[in-house]
Amino acid sequence: MKKTVTTFAKAKAEGEKITMLTAYDYSTAKLLDEAGVDSILVGDSLGNVMLGYEDTLSVTVEDMIHHCAAVARGAKEALVVCDMPFMSYQTSVYDAVVNAGRLMKEGRAQAVKLEGGVEVADRIKAITDCGIPVVAHIGLTPQSINAFGGFKVQGKSEAQAKKFVEDAQAVQDAGAFAVTFECVPEKLATLVTKKLAIPTIGIGAGAGCDGQVLVYADALGMFSDFTPKFVKRFGNIGEAMKEAVRGYITEVKDGTYPTLEHTYKIDDEVIDKLY
Repeated sequence: MKKTVTTFAKAKAEGEKITMLTAYDYSTAKLLDEAGVDSILVGDSLGNVMLGYEDTLSVTVEDMIHHCAAVARGAKEALVVCDMPFMSYQTSVYDAVVNAGRLMKEGRAQAVKLEGGVEVADRIKAITDCGIPVVAHIGLTPQSINAFGGFKVQGKSEAQAKKFVEDAQAVQDAGAFAVTFECVPEKLATLVTKKLAIPTIGIGAGAGCDGQVLVYADALGMFSDFTPKFVKRFGNIGEAMKEAVRGYITEVKDGTYPTLEHTYKIDDEVIDKLY
């Protein structure tokens, strides 16, 4: 059965953990979907993983639409959530609604995700009022990396912890059906998870959240530019890919590939008539 926002709510109610991974293309989405992941996030992390940017700020709405549509074609069961990129919702409520609508109509997303708490609550409400499901994102919000002065854990001071609690309540009140906690202390994330009625999805927020999300290329050892503390490698696909490519290079150069089993035949009579 296709996973929906009600799947998330039911999982929270029954104490079942929610699984989410990123994907940015059809083939990867199809594999993750067939493996049984609950949700696929088309993250603006594609800026780092797919496009080679140093951060996510350069990613456009058009980038997200292009990649989300590909993922949606591959995901038959998983709930597809698409990130709203930098400056696609910060400018106004109107822009937020229009761009969220584009991600749903053109990108074929089933929900959108945007960063921020109290300050974007009006955007979340306006988007959800249009019938578009929203996942909120608080704690470390990568689109605000310049304001934070780097990738730093959020919520460690009393003031930050109080702000985190306020943000979590605000996004729930605004209508978000789930919220991502990124890079916050485990005890704080666990406390707020128990306080909220909506599911929490952690990334660097400990095991007390209702679910977890990782960038698939991090989890599978395919991206090594930097590795956050919270990442666990569940496979070393990157090395396996390099080894396979080395094998291909070797066989092409020494003439052992392709063999007869990889080639097509033609009648000798046809060849003879060409001379």
